[in-house]
Amino acid sequence: MTSEHAPRVAMLSVHTSPLDQPGTGDAGGMNVYVLELSKALAARGARVEIFTRATSSDLPETVVVPGTDAHGRTLTRDESRAVLLADDVDAGIVPPVLVHHVPAGPFERLDKNDLPGVLCGMAAGVLRSEAARRPGWYDVVHSHYWLSGQVGQIAADRWEVPLVHTSHTLARVKNASLAPGDEPEPGGRVLGEEEVVAAADALVASTPVEARELVDLYGADPSRVHVVEPGVDLDRFAPVPDADRRAAREALGLPADRGVVLFAGRVQALKAPDVLVRALGVLRATGRPVPLLVVLGGPSGRSTAVRELQALAAVTGVADDVVVRPPADRDSLVRWYHAADVVAMPSRSESFGLVAAEAQASGVPVVAAAVGGLRTIVDDGVSGRLVRGHDPAVWADVLADVLADEAVRSAYGEAARRSAERFGWSAAADQVLKVYGVAAEARRSR
Repeated sequence: MTSEHAPRVAMLSVHTSPLDQPGTGDAGGMNVYVLELSKALAARGARVEIFTRATSSDLPETVVVPGTDAHGRTLTRDESRAVLLADDVDAGIVPPVLVHHVPAGPFERLDKNDLPGVLCGMAAGVLRSEAARRPGWYDVVHSHYWLSGQVGQIAADRWEVPLVHTSHTLARVKNASLAPGDEPEPGGRVLGEEEVVAAADALVASTPVEARELVDLYGADPSRVHVVEPGVDLDRFAPVPDADRRAAREALGLPADRGVVLFAGRVQALKAPDVLVRALGVLRATGRPVPLLVVLGGPSGRSTAVRELQALAAVTGVADDVVVRPPADRDSLVRWYHAADVVAMPSRSESFGLVAAEAQASGVPVVAAAVGGLRTIVDDGVSGRLVRGHDPAVWADVLADVLADEAVRSAYGEAARRSAERFGWSAAADQVLKVYGVAAEARRSR
């Protein structure tokens, strides 16, 4: 990476597109992370191109996320092209971000366990992109998730540029906290993660906990591990007056006089929404008020996951207390946060927990499992509650306590916003740019 221009970044998100709707399939917080980080890097003059696997023949080859000129005007297609091809970007210009859909394997959503078989095709497609430009076009490869890291190794070696990698989740961590009956991550993934960790010039961890896991479980060189907390869109996710919260409930068809617990995420064993359903069953069996549980998400891993959750609610006696809604776009998600009394995250493993950060930024208390990055986001007893383990009886007690005390919820909500204000995509982009520089030095020294 040279000092003459802002970096040109090849951002790899192989198994899921940052343009996909979070909350279903394999789309989640990582999708938001990749797109928002890319936009924040562009705001600092970087030219960012995201490569993801094409899952439909109807997808355009390239999608342009528009940039702006020095006056905030959206760039035209010709202006975007000129900015992307220029050696330098004029002050005040925010370059566009490109999302390339690379054909690799069949045009369908393959299971993640099948994706290693198409990585050669993915790598070839990424390399062809640089072949259409001048040599030395990209300055750094930044891969996300181990599948992207496999492709990233090839691209970084071919282009002789540093490889920066963000894991997002780690197989050994997930396998240590599996839900009963859940399938462990395959050994091939563990081997693949080990290869990427060894090859990367820099590793970006979202929390100190994840940084320790990379060192302790994967033998990462501590000098190559850098903690960069992800950001939150603090303008979009912000508190509102009580009148607006009541209006949000009315608009969403939620009861005004009943506690509302929101779960926003993929319906899968890892995210553990079943714990919340069972907790509602405990509350009903013990004669305590039962809140309405809103599950905002779609199936992941198994197409029957939502139906299985609804069946669990029926046999637990709380079918009428559980409402499942499809995943919401970013603007709609804000309204759901505002309508909730509590956002619950009973995940068995979380490298960060973007939903918790967004909810807190919106002034909503979070009740979360005391795992992974959630321990960094939620300040127990201050901005929300951390629950050890996944015993439904314990979750029932904590939810009942928080829902019963409006003054406590209000205090948690105010503290939650203050806590969330330390997260911002601008700060994350500044730190990532520094990591790119350190990675370039590491590459040269190697």
